[in-house]
Amino acid sequence: MTTTTLDKAADVVVADERPRKRRRGLAPGKRLPAARLTGPLLVLVLWAVASAAEALDAAAIPAPWTVVETGVQLWTDGTLITDILTSLQRAASGFAIGLTAGIVLALASGLTRTGEALIDGTVNLNRAIPTLGLIPLFILWLGIGETFKIAIIAIVVYIPIYLNTHAALSGIDNRFVELAEVQGLSKLRFIREIVIPGALPGFFVGLRLGVTGSWLGLVVLEQINATSGLGYMMFQAQNYGQSDVILVGLVVYGIFGLASDSTVRIIERRVLSWRRTLSS
Repeated sequence: MTTTTLDKAADVVVADERPRKRRRGLAPGKRLPAARLTGPLLVLVLWAVASAAEALDAAAIPAPWTVVETGVQLWTDGTLITDILTSLQRAASGFAIGLTAGIVLALASGLTRTGEALIDGTVNLNRAIPTLGLIPLFILWLGIGETFKIAIIAIVVYIPIYLNTHAALSGIDNRFVELAEVQGLSKLRFIREIVIPGALPGFFVGLRLGVTGSWLGLVVLEQINATSGLGYMMFQAQNYGQSDVILVGLVVYGIFGLASDSTVRIIERRVLSWRRTLSS
């Protein structure tokens, strides 16, 4: 082999040993602070511009400043704060029950074949039935008071939490199970070190859906034989044609929904900080 040939071969080896440059531009990029508020703020700006230009019917869609003025007035006379506290109590009670039921049922169904046979089909049957369609039956069973409202909210919450957590449990790679058996892990340690970390991403997806569902169910339930709450306030405003009061209720619902979803996102990022995902 000639010297020239050896030199070329050496150059090829050196070129292969050089670190390859990382391709850029495929990932979404760095996360911007408060980026999810851009959309709502844009809607607010367009609403304000259209109201200022008198492009909207003020009787049907009042201007943002009119809604703010009405909200301040309702807060000052104590009406709004009372309705908010009542709605928060209902949503929190139903959410706590639904969260507990969803986790317990998902663990029982996802970790045992007997639990899966008894629970999974029943929950999917419940999912196929419109939850709000259960209202007349629950009124006959539990009465027209607060109990049936909390029960309906609990059902709305537990279904997405169960489905996503159960799917995450069922999707754990069987190689991890085999590795745990080889390592001689106990059942409790297996659940703590493999099952729970593997199911957490799915659980948080269900948790976000459950939080949103609690507010969606509440706005309907508070219009049924209620004497307080944001839904009741909006229903009364409808009878008197007070669109500004209805918009106040919708804005408050939106704020609580966005705040609760953002809280779950923050908790999720902290708990799952060990994961390297596209969003991070």
